[in-house]
Amino acid sequence: MHLSTIYQNNNFVLSYELFPPKTEQGLINLDAHLSKLLAYNPHFITCTYGAGGSTRDRTLTTLKAVRSLTDIPIASHLTCVQATADEIQTYVQKAVDLGVSNIVAIRGDIPQSQESFEVTEGGFAYANELVGFLHQQFPELGIAVGGYPEKHPEAVSLEEDIDYLKQKVDAGADIIVTQLFYNNDAFYRYRDKCVAAGISISIVPGIMPVTSFKQITRLTELSGSTLPENVTHELEQHQVDADAQFNIGMNFAIEQCRDLIKQGVPGLHFYVLNKSEATTTVLKALHPLY
Repeated sequence: MHLSTIYQNNNFVLSYELFPPKTEQGLINLDAHLSKLLAYNPHFITCTYGAGGSTRDRTLTTLKAVRSLTDIPIASHLTCVQATADEIQTYVQKAVDLGVSNIVAIRGDIPQSQESFEVTEGGFAYANELVGFLHQQFPELGIAVGGYPEKHPEAVSLEEDIDYLKQKVDAGADIIVTQLFYNNDAFYRYRDKCVAAGISISIVPGIMPVTSFKQITRLTELSGSTLPENVTHELEQHQVDADAQFNIGMNFAIEQCRDLIKQGVPGLHFYVLNKSEATTTVLKALHPLY
């Protein structure tokens, strides 16, 4: 089912993001976690791939495994990194043949071997170019793009970042899924600025529950997101107690999601990290709010 149809037909949309397991055992473990996640009736599931497209084939394998468990819509991530337009078209056709009905189109992170983003000859420099290509070549596919409530790390300003987002929307995007964030006020300001810029498609919060101080320190450094000082301090005070850290993170995520739902978001997109406990803990607490 097309993403635009999913959001038009539902007051609240639940979705998950997976990443491709590196081993056969990882796929087996993912099956077990998916069984628990599917109990909360998600509307669609996406799967990313590694930097430079290093796990494209495993992405398709993972989506095939998801399809064996459920018939809900599935979506593949797609980046501009180290890929020509022809290679992208070949990959998307394989995905479509597998039953993929939607694409999450992003420029992609800079590979560790590069200091800045390098355009592949015959490829695309920006996500809006990728979106336009997909919209033209595969008009039957739904397209999600990324948004950054606290701005993309490479953007000069939030306003500039929203200008780029508008270009992606104008190129054919159907929904916006945000980068993880922990400051809801930043999301609401971002949403208001997007509307003021003429963006009318759904803006879906991306949620990654905090499970440890080490995890969130690494993630916030990479993403540029900020975590409230009181939560950071509380996690730091319990660094030797894994259960306490998990509980602190879950309590924060539950309250964050409750507030977002109360403020009328169109849905929540959970970055599940191929595990189920954190996401299902939050969803169990939220039911029946959504």
